[in-house]
Amino acid sequence: MPQEPVGARAWSGPEGAEAFAAVDAATDWLVGYPFVFQALAEKSRAGRVLLDFGCGPGRVADHAARRLGMRIIGVDASSEMLVLARRQNTPGAEYHLVRDGRADELPDACADAAMCNHVLASLPDEQAVLGVFGEIRRLLRLGAPLVLLTTDPAGSGIEYASLRIGESGVTYRPGQSMSVRLRRTDGSWQTMPNHAWPPTTISALLERAGFTITAQHHPTPDEAQGVADPDHVHSRDWAAERRLPPLVVTVATRA
Repeated sequence: MPQEPVGARAWSGPEGAEAFAAVDAATDWLVGYPFVFQALAEKSRAGRVLLDFGCGPGRVADHAARRLGMRIIGVDASSEMLVLARRQNTPGAEYHLVRDGRADELPDACADAAMCNHVLASLPDEQAVLGVFGEIRRLLRLGAPLVLLTTDPAGSGIEYASLRIGESGVTYRPGQSMSVRLRRTDGSWQTMPNHAWPPTTISALLERAGFTITAQHHPTPDEAQGVADPDHVHSRDWAAERRLPPLVVTVATRA
């Protein structure tokens, strides 16, 4: 299988942003993002604000806006990612740069709900994770939900449809460096340095940051029927995803 190793700053700069936008993400669109949207559905009344923390090139935010009817506020630490996000032309969306861990242009309690997809993988230690959770908490209203999508390092070494997490036989400690291979839309692969954050550690850090955990589970391909796009669900057999679902959806409430 063709594979192109890339460095620790692969998502930085214009080329990095374009590379991220070219990730296939087939597994995420089966057992990831649709379940994030499902968890947010209770807050999906028209006019309510959804914060996408670490919005990247804006593709997931665009889907969320059109499916949930919410107004998007996207934030990211990469100005190049925000350029791509604005090109999505999502109705009513606005995007802001995160500097030194804060979205200073945004006031406290400006969002009715938040999602944070695959951001934790880039964070090397507990303080960095707590910093992200703290800023999300600042931007959320009291009682608002936060939905996190993360990879589970327990699935290390398994070849999923669009990713492979870590190396076979390795048990990763919280925050430990862990490579992740991602399939591009052209069928090639790239390797990214990530960090391992097990579900139990994520729950504990959320509680330390002032959130209450309400749900956490690994969506399965069978559950995806009726949640994900039907054509996508039936596009392949998803054998690896059935063997051990690789993604975790954690739902918490801002206390």
